[in-house]
Order: sequence, then C-alpha cells, then structure tokens
Amino acid sequence: MRRTLVGLIAPICAAVQLSAGIPPAHAADALLSQGRPTLASSAENGESPAAAAVDGRLDTRWGSQWSDPQWLRVDLGGTATITQVVLDWETAYAKAFQIQTSPDGTTWTTIYDTTNATGGTQTLDLSGDGRYVRMYGTERGTGYGYSLLEFKVYGSLAHVPPTDGDGYVYANPPVTGVVPSIAVPPATNPPTTHHEFQANCSVSRSNLPDDPIVFPNLPGASHLHTFLGNTTTNAATTLASLQAGQTSCITPGDRTGYWMPTVLNGDTAVQPVGRQVIYYKSGVIDYRSVRPSPLGLRYVVGSHSATMAEFANAPGAVEGWECGDSTRHWDFPASCPAGSQLNIRYQAPSCWDGIHLDTPDHKSHMAYPVVGVCPASHPVAVPMIEFKMAFPVSGSMMNVRLSSGRGYTFHYDVYNAWDPPTLAALVTHCINGGLQCDPRGFDQYKPDRGAALNENYELP
Repeated sequence: MRRTLVGLIAPICAAVQLSAGIPPAHAADALLSQGRPTLASSAENGESPAAAAVDGRLDTRWGSQWSDPQWLRVDLGGTATITQVVLDWETAYAKAFQIQTSPDGTTWTTIYDTTNATGGTQTLDLSGDGRYVRMYGTERGTGYGYSLLEFKVYGSLAHVPPTDGDGYVYANPPVTGVVPSIAVPPATNPPTTHHEFQANCSVSRSNLPDDPIVFPNLPGASHLHTFLGNTTTNAATTLASLQAGQTSCITPGDRTGYWMPTVLNGDTAVQPVGRQVIYYKSGVIDYRSVRPSPLGLRYVVGSHSATMAEFANAPGAVEGWECGDSTRHWDFPASCPAGSQLNIRYQAPSCWDGIHLDTPDHKSHMAYPVVGVCPASHPVAVPMIEFKMAFPVSGSMMNVRLSSGRGYTFHYDVYNAWDPPTLAALVTHCINGGLQCDPRGFDQYKPDRGAALNENYELP
C-alpha cells in the first residue's frame, strides 16, 4: 500500500519503541540480517525497497507487486546456522509462505512452511544452514502485495568477518557521535528541487589494466579500465600521488581518481568523448546534513560479478543502459539508433561509517540510504556520486561488451582527492543550499544565489 515519504519518516521514534515488543531470540543468537544486502522479486514503488526490511526501523517497509509468488532474500555474508526468523508484517501479509536457505542464492532448501498464517509479528524457531535466507510467498492474505516492515534472521556465522587488520584504512580523525538525520527540510520559495553540483571530467587514461583499490601495486592484474579525473592514476596510486597529480576535470581542485571498465566494440575500445558528468548530490532527504567526503575515502560502486537481477535491483541503479528513446536496459540493448550514444547512469552509496576510508571488500564502510535516511551503522551522510557516461557507439550492439563482461557488470571506483576547502565550498553552497549547480557552483535558475567558485573554477 502506498505511503507518503513524510508519513514514513515521522513515526520513527514511536517505531523504535514498538520494536521492543518483538520477542527476543535465544540469548546466544545474533541478529545476522540487519543492514545486509537484500534482493526482492519486485518492489511496489520507490518508497518500499527490499533494503527497508532489514534496516532495523518499523517506519519503513518492503512492499511487493500485487501478485503471487513474491520473495525477499537477504545475504548474511557467510555460511550461518539459522535458529530463528522474525517477520513483522504490515497489514498486507503472507497467508502462505516458506522460509528457505541457500548456500549460493540459487539452490534453495525449505526450513519452514505454512499455508494459514495470519500476519502481525511472527517469531519462528527453526533450524537451517546457509548464506542466503528468503521469505518465499505463495499466497497473499489481502488484495495488496506482500509488505514486510522487518525481516530478522538470527543465528551464528561459521566465520565472523574481522573489523580490523589488513585492508582496513582508518580515517584520522574519525567522525563519531553522528545520529542520522530524519528531519524533513522546510518548504522554500522558490521550491528546492535539487541539491547537487557537477564535476565535469574527461578521460585521463585509457585501456590500462590497473586498479589501485582492488589490486594495489599489481600492474596489469585487472581488466581494462577507462580513467577520468586524475592524470596519474595507476596500480601504484596513493593519496599523496593523486594530490601531486593533475586533473582532466574542469575544476582544478578535483584531483580525484575515477575509473570504470572499458567499453569494447569487438576488440576496439570505445572512449567517452569530451567531459562527462559526475554528479555530487544529496542521497538523503535532509540535504542539509550532507558533509564533504573525507580526503582519501575510496570505494567500489557495483560489482564486476553482478548478475542481471542484482544489477537491476541494485540500490544504485538509475536507468541502467539507454540510447535514443530506449531506456532501462540492464544489459546492452540489441541496437541503438544510428548516430546516438550508449549511456549509463549509476549511483554510489552515500552513507559512511565515519571510521574507515577503505575496507577489505572496498564496500563495507559505505551504505545506501534507506528511504532517504542513512542507517545507524553508517550515520554520516556524504555526497552521493552519480556517473552519467556517454559512449559514441550506435547501430548493432551485438559485439559491444565491457572489459568486465556483460552490461550488468558495470561498476566504477572512486578515490577522493578533492582539495578539501574547494569540496567544502561546493557541498555547502550547492548541496546544503538546495541548488542545481554547474561545476562553478552556479545555479542558472537561481542566479541571485551566486557561485561557490570564480570563473577559473577556483575559490575566490
């Protein structure tokens, strides 16, 4: 059932209190599902994503399309022994459903089955093993879809991931004591419709099999990448080398390294022509709470091993691939109109844990907002980067591929090396200020607000 966004956020305090009424799991069990990656068979609308069922909040939900069957799965991150599942249903519940486990997300074993459930809060003591756990609904209890406020999986992991050691890079100083903002900014006149600025950058290096985040100091170890921004990025890149390098971005203060898998047409590399648009936006509702990304923050967006379903349901997907009037392709379209360009838009996570500049999987220190609010585990809202890339290839797409594989393996890397005062000025003026800025920090629709940078794209 559709809800307004404000209506979802307002009752958060009461929802936290209500959660105390959920029967506890066994003392030795841990809550394994909260904040973990999720995937669903469908979503009712943009306000009911799969991730909302594992965010620890009873004011958000996953809602499916109004048909049977539907499912919601959570990736626990490793093989686990499952002892309990708690389902908090909204009014729209499952009358008949199964709880299933899987080692690989493909082969499923049923560990619980019912055909006469009545909704509400269901606490299921059960036994099973697997990395993935899903609710597989076969009959709805109402005329609406399936609507889960929370899907909680308890048990124990066979191997507990470390939080320290090799691969962890710590922020100095860390950002602590932040509580994710649930505030809704007041209405403005004229209305605030955007909170963003552009970093326009062209290709700086191409067809280089290096990746300083995933394969540091291992030249030639990765698939081919197309680099934008910093002109020195290679396998040996460090924050110091980026700061000492030059940039292909129009803003001299942006020495960030950006890179993505190379697009190939047959064996010929296809490079974006001219400056590409890299948006810096607010990913949260309270755009006033966004802070500049810390110097040295680095992460990977998407995955070279993603399946088509994972790419299509990724929280960072926007339109996927498009050309001409054809949009929302999760793999390359069969063909593109002659003279058009192949485009991709893809969003990065924008919630930071405040502690790590990098983690071994290059992702765990970052998270996506859930219904416009950062999770408590990643409370620091930073700019949400959105790649908008255009590749000059048209006609038949039969031989078009990425160096990483099919179109749904698209991903990109970010290694932040912005000049901190320049980034802070743009974030404050454009994102916190609710403007739609160009790379100078100027909003042509609100010219009276001025610009953050001068005509040379530098601080005045």
